[in-house]
Amino acid sequence: MSSSTASPVLPQAAGYGVGIGLFFSALMLCLTAIQSRYTPYNPSNSEEFSSASRSVKPGLIASGIVSAWTWAATLLQSSAVAYKYGISGPWWYGAGAMIQVLLFAQIAAKLKLNAPNAHTWLEIVGKRWGTLAHGVFLFFGLATNIIVSSMLILGGSATVTDLTGMSTIAAMFLIPLGVAIYVIAGGMRATLLCDYTHTTVLLAIILTFVFTVYSTSPKIGSIRTMHALLTAASDAAPVPGNAAGSYLTMRSKNGLIFGVINVIGNFATVFNDQAYWQRAIASRPASCVRAYLLGGLAWFAIPFTFATTLGLAAVALRGDPDMRILAPADVSAGLPAPAAAAALLGKAGAAAMLVLLFLAVTSATSAELIAVSSILTYDVYKRYMNPHATEAQILRVSHYMVAVYALVMSLAGLIFFYIGVSMGWLYTFMGVVLGSAVLPIALCVTWRKANKCGCITGAVGGFIAGLVAWLVTTAKLNAGVINVTTSGGDLEMLAGNLASIGVGGIIALGWSYISPANFDFSATRTLNTSYHHTSNSKPNDAAENIEDEDDKEKEKEKGKVPSADVESVSDDTALGLTEDHDLDPAALKKAFKFAAWSSIVLVRHLSYPPSSINNPSTDPNNSHPHPSPLVLHPHTLQSACARGLGRGRDHMGVLFMRRGGGVSGLGESGGVGDGGEGGC
Repeated sequence: MSSSTASPVLPQAAGYGVGIGLFFSALMLCLTAIQSRYTPYNPSNSEEFSSASRSVKPGLIASGIVSAWTWAATLLQSSAVAYKYGISGPWWYGAGAMIQVLLFAQIAAKLKLNAPNAHTWLEIVGKRWGTLAHGVFLFFGLATNIIVSSMLILGGSATVTDLTGMSTIAAMFLIPLGVAIYVIAGGMRATLLCDYTHTTVLLAIILTFVFTVYSTSPKIGSIRTMHALLTAASDAAPVPGNAAGSYLTMRSKNGLIFGVINVIGNFATVFNDQAYWQRAIASRPASCVRAYLLGGLAWFAIPFTFATTLGLAAVALRGDPDMRILAPADVSAGLPAPAAAAALLGKAGAAAMLVLLFLAVTSATSAELIAVSSILTYDVYKRYMNPHATEAQILRVSHYMVAVYALVMSLAGLIFFYIGVSMGWLYTFMGVVLGSAVLPIALCVTWRKANKCGCITGAVGGFIAGLVAWLVTTAKLNAGVINVTTSGGDLEMLAGNLASIGVGGIIALGWSYISPANFDFSATRTLNTSYHHTSNSKPNDAAENIEDEDDKEKEKEKGKVPSADVESVSDDTALGLTEDHDLDPAALKKAFKFAAWSSIVLVRHLSYPPSSINNPSTDPNNSHPHPSPLVLHPHTLQSACARGLGRGRDHMGVLFMRRGGGVSGLGESGGVGDGGEGGC
């Protein structure tokens, strides 16, 4: 049946219950109350609210990175590209979006070295380059948040509607509601606790789907059956642009194009998004690099595992009576995964998918809410409207901005919904408008020679170039027709993405080399230090005495002396300032070098598919009649051979490698095939 006539698997009440998520909000409110009661960290302090007092350890930051980077698109779009391109789609999605987080570890180290007390990356831009640059990059920062938030709302609401029949409009407004409640109450630390909780449950549900598809399901139940079903699907409907039309190949032209678009677009949504800077700001200087490297590595498993499970299952189950027919619009909306979950497990699968999307959408939404609240508070209200704002005013505005942006993100999703823009379209489009700011932002924080005029011109010029390239390519390839459908093609988006990040980067770097600046980062290192001591000073000694007496009374009521952890918190730490002993320049520079080498090595390995491939037509040792799609790392096959698995005829398979001209794989006869001398 078509998407328009597919009946929901779950009742509407399930959609409304999950959409509001009041139970989870109540849980987070309880955790926030416990934290305020028994720890020195209280969200009634603006620094604790926006940056968790810059005291969070690497484990919680890493889980926060994983959770903030797990959008609705992480689950839905990765499965959609698996459905369209086969196994190359999940690889390029995971690798193409993990690279940026690994490289951001370098930015995090430089942030702690050059602006340890900043609230937002825009504060650094404003301090270094002035009001004009601040305004230009404020546009890119807020545009990034709006696009990311719209994708969350579009993907989440489409899935809830598909599974429950709930009104899409209602879902768009209810999803941010419950999230805004606990973000307003608990701030940044509540967001990180939410991230940890969400990630734990999310991984448990993903593993449930994995074992169902590859172990217990009567419809698939094993890797062998999945291989056979995907081979049959390739024979029935070959994939355009894939070697031999196979879903099991890494040789995919459209998969590679998507990979390039994915890399560029996600550079923009990491480097331009305050949500990722906020986690670097909240972390301890000594551990921020480890947190980003661990978070990036851990995150890769989520889209790759999920997409190679439910995305490929949606292909394998074509023709199954329980599997709905997916139109191109359904695929663009990210619905292959929910359809496969419902086909495999019925109502239980649909319910699990609904909870999974709720966790992904709400955790990423909380990250966006606190990020935009910080930008609007410190970079709009405090910078332009009330430079001498008090602690109470800043905290109050931060709360208001969370509520305001919860409404704005719902309205933005509603606008995109009514003009026919899907989550998949936005995902490939984001690099066109945001990519030009990536390199200028990175240079601002890391390079003293970055030229102000060059970086501003690069950001604006790349933005214009990206739009022009995108529209011109759309017109040329579609006989002058420009609309949502024609402009969303792979080549059209590729042209816009490349022009945006390429022109922006070339102008910023070239200008800075021709006319280098010589900026002294001591100006940004003192950012916000004087403000905190002033705004938090007590009006008179009597007030201090009253506070001391209150503290003593509380201690008497507890019947114990405060713990060593509480006693060790200095005044600066309580205010959220980074302590001097954490700002050892030599240690931070060493952390930066470690981040640079680690991220470069990891990116080098992620930039290539798991195996390389020889051309079968020019390989004298290869008698295989088909091109050989390769999938897995050689170590997998070597270990399989060591276990004494059988030898079978080489053919297209899930476990392939080529060595010395031979092809090894999961053979048609069921064993691990050996293509000749070069095999195991």
